[in-house]
Amino acid sequence: MPEIIFNGPAGRLEGRYSHSKIKNAPLALILHPSPEHGGTMNNKINYTLFQNFVSRGFSVLRFNFRGVGRSQGIFDRGEGELSDAASALDWMQDINQNAPYVWVAGFEFGAWIGMQLLMRRPEVKGFISVAPPANIYDFSFLAPCPTSGLILHGERDDVVPAESVDVFVEKLHQQKGITVDYRTVDGANHFFHDHTDVLSDHVHDHLNKAGGGRETPVRITKAA
Repeated sequence: MPEIIFNGPAGRLEGRYSHSKIKNAPLALILHPSPEHGGTMNNKINYTLFQNFVSRGFSVLRFNFRGVGRSQGIFDRGEGELSDAASALDWMQDINQNAPYVWVAGFEFGAWIGMQLLMRRPEVKGFISVAPPANIYDFSFLAPCPTSGLILHGERDDVVPAESVDVFVEKLHQQKGITVDYRTVDGANHFFHDHTDVLSDHVHDHLNKAGGGRETPVRITKAA
């Protein structure tokens, strides 16, 4: 997967991009956890999500937010990072002008940014949010949430308490016109150590049902 550099609002942004061999393939944007805690585009969960979408025939981009790796700028506590994500999506769309739709996937801080992005970009068909930090960040902007998606949480997550995600998801369930697929992975901690294969299965199972790219066999039969 080639390294790419593209222009962002605060300077150049560093990314990794995989271009699909399928004509007019859909797009996927992968967003990493908080730079304040060492989050980068090479985070294991981010890399797993990236490969999930590549295997389904998407053109996929993951990148470093401002101030991370070779990306210019400094951490902006969310506002600037949302602009970075919008610029990353613009870059992908410029070279994939016939792409039919977009998925956004993010882990922790990246999940928060991703769900803000889908509020602003109607071409986003679905989302995957892993360990959305509902105990740290305000998700009330999802009123209403414009599209359906998957929320994954580790049963042993001691960074984002399950109760905060439960309350967040319950609010989304009250909205009409969307479906939130909420799944808890037994035994998984915040970083899904030794459970990334199960995470992948849930991602593929959801995308199979949502019509996201090529169908992929999975080993699970239902949500946990």
